[in-house]
Amino acid sequence: MGVRFGYADTSFGQLHYAEQGRGPVILLLHQTPRSWDEFRELIPLLASNFRVIAMDMVGFGASATLPAPQTIEAFARGAWELLDALGIERATVLGHHTGAAVALEMAAADEGRIDAVVLSSCPWADAEYRAGHSGAGGVDCADRSADGAHLQTLWDLRRPYYPEPVTDLLDRFLRDALAFGVDPAEGHRACGRYRMEDRVGAVTAPVLLIGAGADPFSMPNLPKLRAHLRGAPTVTEVVIEDGTVALVERHADRVAAAVCEFLANVNTGAVAVTADTPPTGHL
Repeated sequence: MGVRFGYADTSFGQLHYAEQGRGPVILLLHQTPRSWDEFRELIPLLASNFRVIAMDMVGFGASATLPAPQTIEAFARGAWELLDALGIERATVLGHHTGAAVALEMAAADEGRIDAVVLSSCPWADAEYRAGHSGAGGVDCADRSADGAHLQTLWDLRRPYYPEPVTDLLDRFLRDALAFGVDPAEGHRACGRYRMEDRVGAVTAPVLLIGAGADPFSMPNLPKLRAHLRGAPTVTEVVIEDGTVALVERHADRVAAAVCEFLANVNTGAVAVTADTPPTGHL
């Protein structure tokens, strides 16, 4: 069966999600300002072995809106409420960019419900990051104007970080950025409000770090994340050398392969790479 769609009732309002497959649950969390659509290519690749749920995080896509100031903690609470509404006790959580910060927060707040966490192109939101994300500028910041110039601005801000051909990917990005109630930049500000350095040490689930070699925003964060994930029993690292901000769409096959291998090792008790061991594979 293909992808099915649904809504779950939560304290935020209704949250929208896409679902496919059966088995252990993997919850997918998108970057700002995307939606479940970011995982359109990845879902079927994982669905042969897992029950895959890709949600529109609260404040994005077709989910309930979320007033500013938005926070990573609120996004995580929305994700927990979705799992609760669906009757899901345990899950692996995979997040990309902003979604990775949300996945980390979920793992830090874990009450024995997170089997493993996959952090794809995760930010490192420390004091320096917060200082650089406290203003009004930055990617996805475009004041709406009657002549539609903001559409070109949003396109141009993203284009340098997307692989050719960009048109299909940026069409999908723009659709999500223009969704009702979505501020394309507010999720980035939420990352800038997050005190990741205070939370990362509380992660006690196995972690897979996925790096995108051509993503200048996230690739430098891998050593910092590995150094601070001291509570995780294992930290495995995979770098997809030609990956960009659009890693999940363009390289869904390689992301799926890395995730499946990681979870197979976790489930069989195989030894994974620890935070004290040099990084592993490059795909």
